[in-house]
Amino acid sequence: MSKIKILSGLLFLSIITIALLSWKSKTENTKSKAAAKRPNIIVIMADDMGFSDAGCYGGEIQTPNIDFLAQNGIRYRQFYNTSRCCPTRASLLTGLYNQQAGIGKMTEAEDAPGYQGHITDNAVTIAEVLKSSGYHTAMSGKWHVSNTISQKNPKEQLNWLNHQKDFGPFSPIEQYPTAKGFEKFFGTIWGVIDFFDPFSLVNGTETVKSVPKDYYHTDAINDTTVSYIREYAKSDKPFFIYVAQNAPHWPLMAKPKDIAKYKETYKVGWDVIREQRYKKMIKLGLIDPATTKLPVDPIDETKWENNPDKDWDATAMAVHAAMIDNMDQGIGRIINALKQTGQMDNTLILFLSDNGASAENCANYGPGFDRPSQTRDGKTIVYATKKQAIPGPQTTYSSIGPRWAHVANTPYRYWKEQSFEGGIHTPMIAFWPKGITVKKGGFSDFTGHVMDFMLTFCELAGTEYPSNFNGKKITPSSGKSLVASFQNKNEKGHPQLFNEHFGARYMRSENWKLVALPRDSSWHLYDISKDKTETVDLAASNPSKVHELDSLWNNWAKTHQVFPKPGRVAK
Repeated sequence: MSKIKILSGLLFLSIITIALLSWKSKTENTKSKAAAKRPNIIVIMADDMGFSDAGCYGGEIQTPNIDFLAQNGIRYRQFYNTSRCCPTRASLLTGLYNQQAGIGKMTEAEDAPGYQGHITDNAVTIAEVLKSSGYHTAMSGKWHVSNTISQKNPKEQLNWLNHQKDFGPFSPIEQYPTAKGFEKFFGTIWGVIDFFDPFSLVNGTETVKSVPKDYYHTDAINDTTVSYIREYAKSDKPFFIYVAQNAPHWPLMAKPKDIAKYKETYKVGWDVIREQRYKKMIKLGLIDPATTKLPVDPIDETKWENNPDKDWDATAMAVHAAMIDNMDQGIGRIINALKQTGQMDNTLILFLSDNGASAENCANYGPGFDRPSQTRDGKTIVYATKKQAIPGPQTTYSSIGPRWAHVANTPYRYWKEQSFEGGIHTPMIAFWPKGITVKKGGFSDFTGHVMDFMLTFCELAGTEYPSNFNGKKITPSSGKSLVASFQNKNEKGHPQLFNEHFGARYMRSENWKLVALPRDSSWHLYDISKDKTETVDLAASNPSKVHELDSLWNNWAKTHQVFPKPGRVAK
């Protein structure tokens, strides 16, 4: 073979090699650019925050950063949770009804498929799906979807809660967030916390054994989120961050400077604040008074002037407001971090609450299970059953009670745990400068549910919700993508929704809603299109509709692991 032929061949091979390398480079660049177009996703969920607490939903609480998200995004008027902390978290994380994910009640393991007390193997989390499709994943805040490990000896349990002894993991490690798709986690494994020195606090899987003297948990949750954003912004990969706030769940604990802002606010009483919120909601265009009446309190019509504990109750609501105010301040720092790192325009932020405000009197529970009896340094914690200790500091456990909960959930009836609108109807905001094309600052009547986040994020990430994951068959999602509601498409959302929690239950079919209280066998029927606050019960006059919807609810309950109910606690 001549030298000319050899040189020609080498030249040809070089050209082919260069062409292939160029094609590969272009392909990789195209893939990289396509991946870069996928949005970052941040879910911020408040804990026991009422429908009307935030300023943009009618409240007097100072929430300029949540309001900013609303004014530059969408406020949903028909969005639903599952009425309690851990069931809502299970549903949100998995795209399933909570019983399908194993958390029909709380986090105790019980002897029925829907009541395992942790996210089960037939469910996959958003973090697992997005991590598999190339996202960074992180979480800060309240986990509360794993089996709680407790000590059999009540004294030892209190020693653990009081930070006097260490008994190891707070749940099985294989149920921690880092085993469920989150690369990073800082927060609490259990639900209830002391905001100044939380029990069950971990970093990754390591127990955080002490906190600084000036520690406040809401600040730590939000500042950790800021650190995640700054780290992930340096990567080419998009990120998903789940910010599960503990605020404003009881116990009422806040910084004195935040409480001081509301020292005088609530001295006017329940009725005045509720009426002010209702009028503001009308002015905002959030509600129509023709279809949304302001109902009386469902259990108590005591007037403020007849309340013997005015000062205590005004302070309690001031602390509730302060906890939300402080959370909003942290959300402001999250927004600033996105701006400073150039991530703001292509980040979807969803803000919501896990259920309605709570009517519980937590002081009546007393110490035990997840409630300490002393601070770390030995100060006695007062459970203010007779309102004998002012809310706010670390040394007292108290809550706002039913009257203020009814105000927080204005205009809806009832509260956390119930399937009436006050328990399940959540404020929900979607903010995404690059991706939301509907009018900014407007409202959406898309009928949505927390389980919709899974399919929404799958669509945005360009990935499929899996039928199998880690060798396990995955239950099909019951959710709907919210993307159409971002783009002004004529998508109404769920034609039907269901719920059951400790006997409270409902089913909604288009404009009809069938609902019942716990320990009450009778159904109540409402036309939600005309009566959004459930004031006119149509059950007696429309028995055929009750029968129809009751059949639908029972069929759902049988096919979604509501039944069988557990018979005993598993050993």
